[in-house]
Amino acid sequence: MHQSATDPRPRVLHLTQPVEGGVARVVTDLVRAQLAAGLQVSVACPDGAFADRLRELGADVRRWRATRSPGPSLVAEVRRLTQVIEEVRPELVHAHSAKAGLAGRLAVRGRVPTVFQPHAWSFEAVGGATAALALKWERWGARWASRVVCVSGAERTTGVRAGIAGRWSVIPNGIDPARFHPAAVGTVRASLLPDVDPQAPLVVCVGRLCRQKGQDVLLDAWHTVRERVPRARLVFVGDGPDRARLAARAPESVLFAGAVTDTAPWYQAADLVVLPSRWEGMALAPLEAMACGRPVVMSDVDGARESLPPDLAPRCLVPPGNPAPLSAAVAELLLDPLLCESLGHQGRRHVLSTHDVRLTTEAVAGLYRELLGTAAKSVALPTEYRESIHS
Repeated sequence: MHQSATDPRPRVLHLTQPVEGGVARVVTDLVRAQLAAGLQVSVACPDGAFADRLRELGADVRRWRATRSPGPSLVAEVRRLTQVIEEVRPELVHAHSAKAGLAGRLAVRGRVPTVFQPHAWSFEAVGGATAALALKWERWGARWASRVVCVSGAERTTGVRAGIAGRWSVIPNGIDPARFHPAAVGTVRASLLPDVDPQAPLVVCVGRLCRQKGQDVLLDAWHTVRERVPRARLVFVGDGPDRARLAARAPESVLFAGAVTDTAPWYQAADLVVLPSRWEGMALAPLEAMACGRPVVMSDVDGARESLPPDLAPRCLVPPGNPAPLSAAVAELLLDPLLCESLGHQGRRHVLSTHDVRLTTEAVAGLYRELLGTAAKSVALPTEYRESIHS
């Protein structure tokens, strides 16, 4: 998509490192809504299925070879972003997740209104000296963000307590009700798992197979669940660096579906959806599951309580990293199908009223209007910025 320098529509540039799952869906939803609203939308991201999908929507996709984590390639990645910024000349930059937030803010350095959306804090993902370094950067880099957008109040509180002096906005994640909705459980399950007993209680865990999402904790809890619910089956939906390790220790009652293009049928097929994360900002999987009318059990991490109706928290939240309360919560719900059905109905009503993606995209649009209203309308970059990006 060619962008004319005389086109009066606001130009937005999204930055994202290699992503799948929740962050990819958030960016895709924003891009779709912003294109529909008439904005010029560019995205700097690595090649792959995500980039192809954005091109199909009509976005101007710029190749940005970037790794997930900071490393020796960071200097080259920042240099490439400065080139993209000079080519696109955005009026606003929106950086998603820690790595793109790091490289993007180093490239822009506050010269263009910049939104940073962490999608869970980087310093929670690591330990020791690495965590200290990540926190030091987030404290320093906040000065180069016109606004730090958190997906939950809890995520913002974590940042404030960590000493990050951001200019904050809280915009909760949202889901698309047209995509995530109830369906006939038996029909969907038969199409997905034709060799599995359709009457067996089915637990589904959707997410990247990695330490953050805590699938290892669920596996530790699973043998106890099976002692109480012997016919129960567990399906992990997704792929990631921990797949081989998890598969090596999984019993026959655990299946691995791999990466899928559409997660909705897996939610619809489940009796219960579980997300045992160690940390989050606000996970999308529980919201999507509830939109499909399915009950959830999840770790009490950032964003979890804000995802649920208040009266569901005692049954649906468990401490992170602890298999015992997780196994108890899962088994108790599997043994009470009527309660599961009631929780699913309550969750769906809550999500439709508070986490519709249209509310999210409208809130982001309002933030953009606020920032662009206080920014210079000229799209030309300052002379010192054009010089600095080549230095």
